[in-house]
Amino acid sequence: MPLICVCSPKGGVGKTTLTANLAYALSRAGSKVLAIDFDVQNALRLHFGVPLSDTRGFVAKATENADWSPFVLTTGGNLFVLPYGEATESQRVAFDERLTQDEHFLTRGLSTLLNYPGLVVIADFPPGPSPALKAISRLADLHLIPLMADTASLSLLPYIENHRLTGEELNQKAGHYFVVNQSDNRRQISRDVTGFMEQRLGDRLLGVIHRDESVVEANASQQSIFDFSPVSAAAFDIELISKKIAGILGVNVGDGVVHNDLRPGF
Repeated sequence: MPLICVCSPKGGVGKTTLTANLAYALSRAGSKVLAIDFDVQNALRLHFGVPLSDTRGFVAKATENADWSPFVLTTGGNLFVLPYGEATESQRVAFDERLTQDEHFLTRGLSTLLNYPGLVVIADFPPGPSPALKAISRLADLHLIPLMADTASLSLLPYIENHRLTGEELNQKAGHYFVVNQSDNRRQISRDVTGFMEQRLGDRLLGVIHRDESVVEANASQQSIFDFSPVSAAAFDIELISKKIAGILGVNVGDGVVHNDLRPGF
């Protein structure tokens, strides 16, 4: 069961969109994929066609339920999502406190899911440090950090390198990698930042996603980039990144067969 964390010190870098489209990319080849949302914005579900009015999620009941798997939603094919859901302020605070104070809280809640054979789990987090990111980092196989092709993102590289996201080395298994998002060859600054990151990060840069309006339009229609515009530049870039991740983690990408039996009741 590979576990991938998608996190970033900065908001607005396309983190949730990347999480969703990587989940789509991995599932298209036949892998069963679960996307987990640890961000209070509860936006990940929208990328999988879950209606805005659907407020189901795991956080509101997380402290009362030892097993969070009943809150998983089936979104079609090999894809499943565990939404953050609608939660009150007191429920959010209680959730974060348990994550901080009980080192087994997250492991217990996700145990059924993390032990499901062949399941790829990809988790989305709020920008910057968070109790959820710190708690799950010791379980994660790989951290993926999206940054924009701009000077603001560039200035945050030392923040990441100095272990400011979790207070310690970000990943002690397969390591942490970067993605440069919305690189625009028409803009000099974008070209310069992308070139600098390619040189600075080397093999730690898994890929560059080119600026593509199809991504925004796909989000608006609650579709993956692969369904909305399969021949787009962004679709090609994300597909390539997903294959690199599969290679690093030794993910068996499957046979293209749809598996919709994650567990009884889903």
